[in-house]
Amino acid sequence: MSESTPPSGLPALRHRIDDLDARILALLKERAGIVVEVGKAKREKGIPIYAPHREKEVLDRLMAMDHRPLSDRTVEAIWRELMSGSFGLELPLRVGFLGPKGTFSHLAAVRHFGSSVEMAELEGIDAVFEEVQKGRCHHGLVPYENAIGGAILDTLDAFQEFSVRICAETMILVKQCLLGSGPPEGIRRIASRGEVFTQCRRWLQRRFPGVQLVPMSSTAAAAEEALRDPATAAIGGALAGQVFGLNVLFEGIEDRPNNVTRFLVLGREGAQPSGDDRTTLMFTTADRPGALVDVLVAFRDEGLNLGHLDKRPSRRENFSYTFFVDVNAHETDDRVKRALTRAQAHVASIQSLGSYPRATRVL
Repeated sequence: MSESTPPSGLPALRHRIDDLDARILALLKERAGIVVEVGKAKREKGIPIYAPHREKEVLDRLMAMDHRPLSDRTVEAIWRELMSGSFGLELPLRVGFLGPKGTFSHLAAVRHFGSSVEMAELEGIDAVFEEVQKGRCHHGLVPYENAIGGAILDTLDAFQEFSVRICAETMILVKQCLLGSGPPEGIRRIASRGEVFTQCRRWLQRRFPGVQLVPMSSTAAAAEEALRDPATAAIGGALAGQVFGLNVLFEGIEDRPNNVTRFLVLGREGAQPSGDDRTTLMFTTADRPGALVDVLVAFRDEGLNLGHLDKRPSRRENFSYTFFVDVNAHETDDRVKRALTRAQAHVASIQSLGSYPRATRVL
């Protein structure tokens, strides 16, 4: 048998796949027609196009079905892209993210919203908040916390300045790659963000001892430098390699393999309860001993689990702090309402930044 001759039985299998593809496309066309009708109904009633609670309902139902041998990640990626195309049929969405293209923020935006929405790369986290607040973007996506580095301080500070709502969250696995336009043996410099070198410290010492490390403003800027100079490699995500036309020389070079970043989706309206929700609160305590403890006790006594407790300078007066905390429940939950009522006695101010479906899978 020549290399060009297909194995026995393969043509019949390919024919079956072609037939299935035609049937799948016909079903997608039928589904798209219903999506158009859904979009009309939403516009008539003033309902937001992006519905995080419905998105979670659809994905959770699919994950509960037997979809072997397809992995959960594959099925979720297919349906997220399908929903992305549906947005365009209902009302084109514009989503802002912390640019430039090729960063993990760009990757998070693509994996959460798909590639069919309009993406707006913005120069800073403040710019993402501002574009959403002023309505120039329907939604924005910002990093909130990293499993290794902790809270993203610029995001916490922006919540004190801008009036937006959190309507969803997504978790992205940060998988670092060494990218280059030349061979590994020719590398004389490696460029990336400073914290990325820390994440890959042991690998760099073992594989490239003595090579000059060049801090850059972003992994995308490092990729641009690697494209310009074959003797310079960049550390970043595989998406940066695709965007800038670089080769992935080594993959998964981070010292800690389970490095996840949590991103928040911003909007101007909150999300409806999904049955498994999280609420982010921002508050400033009263100026007296034990006030912070009293606030936390109000939620404990209602049986509410808290997470991600952080603080930032309040920007109002010296050594006054604003606290951020996540509550594992929706703000419409009676327990949350009672806890907020009790907490009022111990704070100078408190507000919900939004309730949203809790992300349970890493994309």
